[in-house]
Amino acid sequence: MQKIASKAHNIWHPFTQMKLAAEPIKIKSAKGTILHTEDGREIIDAISSWWVTLHGHSHPYIAEKVKEQLLKLDHCIFADFTHSPAETLIERLMAHLPSEMSKAFFSDNGSTAVEVAIKMAIQYWHNQGIKKPKFIALQGAYHGDTFGAMSAAERSPFSAAFDDYLFDVTHLSPPKSETDIEEFKALCESGEVGALIYEPLLQGAGGMVMYSSDGLNEWLKIAKANKVICIADEVMTGFYRTGTFFASLQMETQPDIICLSKGLTGGVLPMSLTVCNDKIYEAFWSDDKMKTFFHGHSFTGNPIGCATALASLDILEKEETQVAIKRIIASHSNFAEELKQSSKVENVRTLGTVIAFDVINDGEAGYFNKNRDALYKAFLDKGVLLRPLGNVVYILAPYSISDAELKKVYGVIREVVTEKM
Repeated sequence: MQKIASKAHNIWHPFTQMKLAAEPIKIKSAKGTILHTEDGREIIDAISSWWVTLHGHSHPYIAEKVKEQLLKLDHCIFADFTHSPAETLIERLMAHLPSEMSKAFFSDNGSTAVEVAIKMAIQYWHNQGIKKPKFIALQGAYHGDTFGAMSAAERSPFSAAFDDYLFDVTHLSPPKSETDIEEFKALCESGEVGALIYEPLLQGAGGMVMYSSDGLNEWLKIAKANKVICIADEVMTGFYRTGTFFASLQMETQPDIICLSKGLTGGVLPMSLTVCNDKIYEAFWSDDKMKTFFHGHSFTGNPIGCATALASLDILEKEETQVAIKRIIASHSNFAEELKQSSKVENVRTLGTVIAFDVINDGEAGYFNKNRDALYKAFLDKGVLLRPLGNVVYILAPYSISDAELKKVYGVIREVVTEKM
């Protein structure tokens, strides 16, 4: 068995075929948008390190708040106990969430936030003695790597080894046409659908697929009319990624459950929330202990995580951050117009602070596109971390990225994709 010849050879990296992998790049420090490697290189983190880093790396304000909380209360069990960081965080987030949201359940990451939501939806019907066993999700959906989250996702090579163990879910095209609306309506009217789970307006891992709020709003109206629980997976879309604090705020009809993570702590510590309305919560409010939501994590409601999320929220609410978000949106819009003139790319699209496009090629589209690894390496060699989804290239940068850094990212894309491909 061959192993990577370095001190890191005992580490099994995510989404990596270890036998084929190059030696991992060792990062010694990071500041703002820049990752500093051990061998002296600087790399612009143009994907927010898997979409989590909102305000740049090693932000001094967040670091100070982490230190303060660490010296006050590091952790305590969250069953039968509570603390101010958790209470304050939920109180402040409720001011930004859709008004129907009223209860929040803590867990550890995006996948577990979705897992919690799926279990809430299933037990919601179980607690009432009602059988509504079917779930609807989007084609190309990705919701995480735990079993419930994998079940909700579209079947793919990522889930192939586990497909026999996943529960069935009906996957429909994102609602873009009258046909999509009618197909969804027919399924809901069958009376068998218990829940709809969706990534609102932007499917990240599915290829940065963007779709309009109009069609989704029609789906949500139909779902509500047929008593179908609506679960919005905002793990990636939350915290202004789509231009509003939450993507769900761009719809007239709101979900029953919202899943949050990634940017929740500004990308500093792992934490997630599954937030629901009173309708969901009341199905568990009972004198019968068997209607309890039997779910929890060792680090549920971790005080340091909550303090980090509060610090991130402080920065997010600042006027200078809002100005930065608008600046990034405008900059992406201008670059999109330039990209549209290139014969090497197609399907150029923007939504909020995200810009994406497809590299035209003669290979199979999708995650395993033959050009993906070459693109990734070419970007890295020029000092920019861009992690293409197959032939889909996107930018999802921290809000702290400067105009000069954005200019470099655009220039590297221009050179690698539009001039050399």
